Amino acid sequence: MRHFPMLAAALAVGLLAGCGQVPEANPYPPVPALLQDTPTKPPVTEEALMWQPGHWDWNGSGYIWAKGQYVPAAGHGNLWVPGWWSRTDTGWVWQPAHWTS
Repeated sequence: MRHFPMLAAALAVGLLAGCGQVPEANPYPPVPALLQDTPTKPPVTEEALMWQPGHWDWNGSGYIWAKGQYVPAAGHGNLWVPGWWSRTDTGWVWQPAHWTS
């Protein structure tokens, strides 16, 4: 019975050993907060338009702000996804902002 605490401690250390790997930190600066980007009046066209919000893009050395604009409603999904960094087997990759369904 007096060996139980040592056995429990050894088991806990063994279980926690697999949790010790810390994921590689993103070497790039965090994406800045979105800027205020209020839609203007849409242009008058025969084609249906929708507002594409302003967003940050990565240009290889820093972030650049892409202003919001009206884009044709046809030809893309209906959900706007801002850009983000994703970790892959080969390192960190910038996923640009895009429309999805």
